[in-house]
Amino acid sequence: MRIELRHLRTLAAVRDSRTLAEAAGRVHLSQSALSHQLRELEGRLGCVLLDRDRRPMRLTAAGERLAALADRVLPLVAEAERDLARMAEGETGRLHIAIECHSCFEWLLPTLEAYRARWPEVELDLTASFAFEPLPALVRGDLDLVVTSDPQALAGVSYEPLFRYQMVLVMAPGHRLAQRRWVRPEDLRGETLITYPVEEARLDVYRRFLAPAGVRPLLRRTSELTVMLVQLAASGRGVTALPDWAVAEHVRRGQVVTLPLGREGLWGTLHAAVRTADAGLAYVRDFVETAREVSFRHLEGIRPADGGREGAPVPASHRAGRPRRR
Repeated sequence: MRIELRHLRTLAAVRDSRTLAEAAGRVHLSQSALSHQLRELEGRLGCVLLDRDRRPMRLTAAGERLAALADRVLPLVAEAERDLARMAEGETGRLHIAIECHSCFEWLLPTLEAYRARWPEVELDLTASFAFEPLPALVRGDLDLVVTSDPQALAGVSYEPLFRYQMVLVMAPGHRLAQRRWVRPEDLRGETLITYPVEEARLDVYRRFLAPAGVRPLLRRTSELTVMLVQLAASGRGVTALPDWAVAEHVRRGQVVTLPLGREGLWGTLHAAVRTADAGLAYVRDFVETAREVSFRHLEGIRPADGGREGAPVPASHRAGRPRRR
């Protein structure tokens, strides 16, 4: 009998996911390959690791025992890999980061804290890209990593997907649209849309929802702070479009309600853009992995970037404000 690191990673992913498809996405396998790996391991060990008859799925006591082992072993392996990479590369490095996703501070700040503990010698800097185009700055060398939901085909730039998320329309509980099942573009013709202070072409609600339908809201007002966007919507000053994880706590408190943008919802993928020449550096790779790990620990409703389909159904808890299982 031999337990391999891949088995531990798989068991940890299954424990932390809602479905086998989501777990497979986390470990970059197809669902059938993940299922085969689980059955192979169960055959080796002579015990069942996953209760396949329960919904949502659960690990058995034996599975939980291996997942607990993963929690102890995998961080030690990752630490050793980072130390070896430092020895091999012989450099400390710089990571100047810009974010186009302006609601990302909720997961990015914990990511930076975890990353700094792992790579104290790397020079870190962070800026929000309200006033400049970050991807050209990445190409010039002014930045080292850009968090973006809008990848562009630029020579010398590579994109690492972090996670998938759903954009939702946020409004006061008493808003005229609050009882709808979803929002159509034409529903926003008479609305004040509250956004971040960037051009419309950089906002998904305009670029991917309103513009294709030829619709413009009645008015637009802006704020740089996510919390102000939510508060303005909660007070009936307008509506705003944000990632569902950015407003989950406000929904639970009953301050706002959210609706999908369109019948199938408006889904996007958040990426880390880096220069292709730097993509293989250990401290760059580890930042991307740290961002993924922290995001899935802290955020509700996100999905692996390579799992599931863009028009996935919206859980009923999305509108009702009931907490979803992390």
